[in-house]
Amino acid sequence: MAQTIPVVPAIDVIVFPHMIVPLLVIDERIIQGVNQAMSGQKLVLLLSAKSYDEEESPEIETENLYRIGTVASIMRVINVPEGGIKILIQGMCRAAVQTIQTTDGILSANIQPVEFTNKEDEETIALVKNIKEVSGQLSMTSQSFSPDFHTILIKMQNPEKIAEFILSHLDLETVKAQELLEQTNLNSLLEGIYQELHKEISVAQVQERIRNHTRDAINKSQNEFYLREQLKSIKKELGETDDDFEALRNELQAKTLPEKVKAEMEKQLSKLERISPDSMEATVTRNHIEWVLSLPWGVYTKDNLDIAHAKKVLDEDHYGLSEIKERILDFISIKNLKADGTSPILCFTGAPGVGKTSLGKSIARALGRNFYRVSLGGVKDESEIRGHRRTYVGAMPGRFIQGFKKAKSMNPVILIDELDKIGSDFRGDPSAAMLEVLDPQQNKEFHDNYLGIPFDLSDVLFIATSNDVSAISGPLRDRMEIIELSGYTTEEKINIAKKHLVQQAVADSGLQAENFVLNNETLGEIITGYTRESGVRNLAQQIKKLCSKAARSFVEKQEIISINNQNLELHLGPKRFMDELVHAKNMVGITNGLAWTSFGGEVLKIEALMMAGTGKLILTGQLGDVMKESAQAALSYARSHAQEFNISDDMFTKYDLHIHVPAGATPKDGPSAGITMLTSILSALTNRLIDASCAMTGELNLRGEVMPIGGVKEKLLAAKRNHMSSIILPEQNKHDYATIKEFTDGIDVIWVSHANEVMERVLLPHNLG
Repeated sequence: MAQTIPVVPAIDVIVFPHMIVPLLVIDERIIQGVNQAMSGQKLVLLLSAKSYDEEESPEIETENLYRIGTVASIMRVINVPEGGIKILIQGMCRAAVQTIQTTDGILSANIQPVEFTNKEDEETIALVKNIKEVSGQLSMTSQSFSPDFHTILIKMQNPEKIAEFILSHLDLETVKAQELLEQTNLNSLLEGIYQELHKEISVAQVQERIRNHTRDAINKSQNEFYLREQLKSIKKELGETDDDFEALRNELQAKTLPEKVKAEMEKQLSKLERISPDSMEATVTRNHIEWVLSLPWGVYTKDNLDIAHAKKVLDEDHYGLSEIKERILDFISIKNLKADGTSPILCFTGAPGVGKTSLGKSIARALGRNFYRVSLGGVKDESEIRGHRRTYVGAMPGRFIQGFKKAKSMNPVILIDELDKIGSDFRGDPSAAMLEVLDPQQNKEFHDNYLGIPFDLSDVLFIATSNDVSAISGPLRDRMEIIELSGYTTEEKINIAKKHLVQQAVADSGLQAENFVLNNETLGEIITGYTRESGVRNLAQQIKKLCSKAARSFVEKQEIISINNQNLELHLGPKRFMDELVHAKNMVGITNGLAWTSFGGEVLKIEALMMAGTGKLILTGQLGDVMKESAQAALSYARSHAQEFNISDDMFTKYDLHIHVPAGATPKDGPSAGITMLTSILSALTNRLIDASCAMTGELNLRGEVMPIGGVKEKLLAAKRNHMSSIILPEQNKHDYATIKEFTDGIDVIWVSHANEVMERVLLPHNLG
């Protein structure tokens, strides 16, 4: 039977019959409808909204309401102080809306009760049985249903009452709840309820798994938290804090570390937190972590690849050295074309003072890279390269890892100074450890014993220096590109002094540039009279000495002294090198030989003297085995060719031959004095003078052939320094002419292939005195 009652719209809630629900009513029209219902049968129709957006439309449109709702009885009305009313209602039955209208500002609807179209049958009984079984499982697994839920449900028999009872406990979505409310077939309603109960069981099972997992995790976390809090309290009582742990963790997170390294450091930090701070292991672990974090992981300086800039910097800092400068410019050119190209490993070899170390600094400045110098002179312990193992007291990383910390970048220029002076003993061979450092195929993951993690050295530009490259082991020498730095000529030294040494000495002494002036003649006199060396280190010392004299004069007398050739000895003392000591007059048995040393080339006098005896060969001057054998070979050649030089056999049986090399305190060795010794021997045997203006070098075999030697450029420069007019070199060394051509001005180079050619050139025909 149709009936007209006020309508109360419900938002996001579906009320089923026999459900008791509180509702808050704010709309004035709905309040009026409730008041009208309270004055009559106390019945209202609850209709749910299909969709509702309070921001777009604060009022609910009648077209947006479902057409099937629930007739409810108003049990209580309470006025709300903020405005509106709160009503407590109980669902009575389902009803269908025929029309909705607004009369006198009250929303009302004509309704018709909705009944189920089917009667109870066997399917209904089966569905009820299934629902009771599922509800029993649900009451045990879900916290949404009370323990009494299943007990009450078992006692119920009416399918409609069972459906309404379960629906009052289910938390359904609005659309699904409205769909069940609109069911007119009882079995369909029960089927829908059965499906929802199954969903609840699935959700409850998942929730239970999550709760169990969370409970276990929480228990573990709470246990760790409790223990850590206890540990903090204990440490607080002991006066210790954990702030440094947090600082280390924050620093670790901020560093750009490789994944393997980061995982290892997190492991070490966790270990550090677990061990006692007073233990030795804690100190070792902390030092290790701090060392790793102090390294410049991921920090790279940007290379300046401007070739013009690099050339300008190299020319500003060093005069000459064209071969090295060209090699660096080649490297920069490759970097322009291929940014990730491998860096060369260079080895500068030459006499002291030629600028090897300072050249490394200039290369770093030209490239815009950081610079670090590692001196390996006298190093005998392998751990200096690879680092100590952390188990040792006072363990430290190797010198290269320490260098990265100071260089503050992953691609610095590292200068390995004095590589040829590495030693070895029972603590290992450092030169063998250097193989990994200087091998591009291995140094990408260099292993330092202290760090215990791989470290990338492949972006470093390594530059090694040495005085004698032959002292470097073969495998290590094979990994480097050898570039020889020969000594400077007098002209080059004058230019270097004018452009660099004088300016530096003036700056170091506090003088002004105009207060100290040295002309070319004075510089030349200093070079020839006080410093006979391949480099310019002694020259720099003499110039600084002159600057100190000028500074003293200025402070004591307020006078600026002028230094020239006339007063040079007054300030520097007597000359150390006199021309006549080397370039003496022609004499019998005294020959000017040329020797190569790690300090450059030198003129070496070899003296021979005949005296009555039994044919013995006496050698003095601290000669090495090779040099003694050269003397023996020269004497054998002289005896076998005695007739060619008109030498009687008695000279080899009734006389002793004494060969002496002056500067007896200095060890001497090498085969290149062969022809020099032969010349002295033949001169002594024939009593013929030797041309003192000529110097010579070359190895001699028993057939009289002159064999090639090394250090041609250094020996040529030594001859020029000592004012020799000519130099005799082996024919087989002619391929070196390209490297010495620019230094041959003022000196005659004579190429020979046989000892006879030498004798014809230097043995004068008559003894003049």
